[in-house]
Amino acid sequence: MDALLALTVANMKSFVRDRAALFWTMAFPVIFVVLFGTLFGGGGTADYRVGWVDLDHTPASEQLEQAFSRLGVLTLTTTDQAGGLASARTGKLDAVIVVPAGYGAAAAAAGTGVARGVGSGGAAAGLGGSGGGAAGGGARPVAALALTLYTDLSHTTDAQTLEQIVSGVTTGVNQALSGRPPLLSVQTRPIQGTAAVTGATYYVPSILAMALMQLGVFAAIPLVQQREKLILKRIGATPLPRWTLVGSNVLLRLVIAAGQTIIILAIGIVGFKVQVTGSWVLIAGIVALGALMFTSLGYVIASFTRTEEAANGVTQVVQVLMMFLSGIFFPIDLMPDWMKSVATLLPLTYLGDALRQTMVGGSPFVPLTVGLAILSGWLVVCLGISARYFRWQ
Repeated sequence: MDALLALTVANMKSFVRDRAALFWTMAFPVIFVVLFGTLFGGGGTADYRVGWVDLDHTPASEQLEQAFSRLGVLTLTTTDQAGGLASARTGKLDAVIVVPAGYGAAAAAAGTGVARGVGSGGAAAGLGGSGGGAAGGGARPVAALALTLYTDLSHTTDAQTLEQIVSGVTTGVNQALSGRPPLLSVQTRPIQGTAAVTGATYYVPSILAMALMQLGVFAAIPLVQQREKLILKRIGATPLPRWTLVGSNVLLRLVIAAGQTIIILAIGIVGFKVQVTGSWVLIAGIVALGALMFTSLGYVIASFTRTEEAANGVTQVVQVLMMFLSGIFFPIDLMPDWMKSVATLLPLTYLGDALRQTMVGGSPFVPLTVGLAILSGWLVVCLGISARYFRWQ
């Protein structure tokens, strides 16, 4: 027992003396608590930019627009259908709602001319048309009309959230008819103009971006391990140029990135019917840029961590922050404002966005050229830092 106790004390001292490893071991769960508590604790307020296309132009449709505006989570922009869809495809709008012609007449024929409460939406939806209408049991049955909601189905969570919001308002409208047949329904359509867009369309590019990020940042661990074991020092003492060692490491990461891309896309295309609509050459270029950028970030991490345990901690924290704040799995629109600001700084935000744009035609977070410029800027900065501070021993 004395030997066990002494060895345990010795191991504890060794662990405590490695201050970097101690910090990341203790800080990692704290970061998780803060991150998940903020993301899922209701601190964020969604603000979706929605195009409003009114094909009816009656007081009833104007009151319906006011009902959506009063929800507090939609910013409506009046537009025509073609212009709204064009703006949605370029990322200026998150969705487009089209009110069908005849809504006011149908509301009047349904037998109500009074603005009723929309319980699920927390707002009031006006059902009365300009022509009024008979109230009570004298109203004649009318055919249900459909609000058309155009969303980017490659952004699955946003699309589902917007559909729930619109459905909540239409449900309140129908409930206000006091037992009469439903007046409104919701039909969803993709802004891409094809119904072959599924949740996998969003997640396949996101998973590829995550894989490239992990491939790069985890390059730090073997580098620090080799430095601790003096392998880098011995190699540095040989006639072998140092750029050869670095080049071989980078080339290895590029080969692995190519393999990851082929496997992930093959599974997505064959198993989940994902349709890759972009240029394969451009996709390959973005994959190479992403792999190089995150590998250079891995070298930056290796430059400032002394032990393998510390490198493990830093890379885990970087990985988690990138995954949950970059929008590859959780929509940026649902994040608190300060998290949105952080997301705009993360390179994974732009890599995932660029892959979605080029692979499946997803609506952009930023224009593709801007995203690629930011990734290139990250690459240059990380290369400069690692060239200046990387230690071989």
